[in-house]
Amino acid sequence: MILLLLLGATACKKENAAETATDETTTTNNHNSPNAAALLSWVNVIPTSSFSSFSTYWNNLYPWGSDHNGSARMRAANISVSSGVLTFTSTPTSGVGNSNKDPYLPIRYYSGTIYAKAVPVIDDAWPKWHFKGEFQCESQRGTWPAFWATGADSWPPESDFMEFKGSTTCWLNTYKNPAGGWSSVGTVVSNPGNWHTYSVYFTKISATDVSIEYWVDGVLKSTQTGANFVGKRFNIILDYQMEGSSGSPGPTGTTYMRARNVLVEKSATL
Repeated sequence: MILLLLLGATACKKENAAETATDETTTTNNHNSPNAAALLSWVNVIPTSSFSSFSTYWNNLYPWGSDHNGSARMRAANISVSSGVLTFTSTPTSGVGNSNKDPYLPIRYYSGTIYAKAVPVIDDAWPKWHFKGEFQCESQRGTWPAFWATGADSWPPESDFMEFKGSTTCWLNTYKNPAGGWSSVGTVVSNPGNWHTYSVYFTKISATDVSIEYWVDGVLKSTQTGANFVGKRFNIILDYQMEGSSGSPGPTGTTYMRARNVLVEKSATL
């Protein structure tokens, strides 16, 4: 296990001559989507090997710090990488006060979260983006693993590529939709603790809105619309929060979330 050092909270993108968006362009058939007959030219932003070059592509914690809306406080000590697999380890704790974020729950766990240094923007230059990863997730009460995107400068927007809230139902969510509310679809995943693939396509469909396709294990589960997503900067977050929306009490022992082959790429063509 390689213990990751705490990184700064500034989401600045670092370039790598072998793997950056400006240096590596691949032309592939979008085999995940049967509706995409044309070849797309994908530009790599975060390669599947990024965890092996962690400090080039990722920051520890949330963009805003160690706490969020659950009962876990994030620490670099609970984040590790081995053989290209990222592991978040959640361990019970007590006597450390409350979260500094609404709803200010008592901190009952230490856990791990990271966010990407690259900050995607859906616009005329790059109207299509693809986010993908393989994950092993806990699904017991009080566990809240997620792979998601949120506005870097404001909230909303938000898109939850994968979210488990204390059960085997994976939630695929968008906020805001054109009606001004949440779009949410739940799909049951068999044995979320095994490796499963979660993949999302953002496609610019108007001057303001984005079509969002949510895929699980190569199957399209939902197509939603993100209103006013165009031109917004996004933080990409891998997150193992606890309790909160996933219920309580949570686990009394150590639990884990694992990720591998996380990919972000963009296309100038639709």
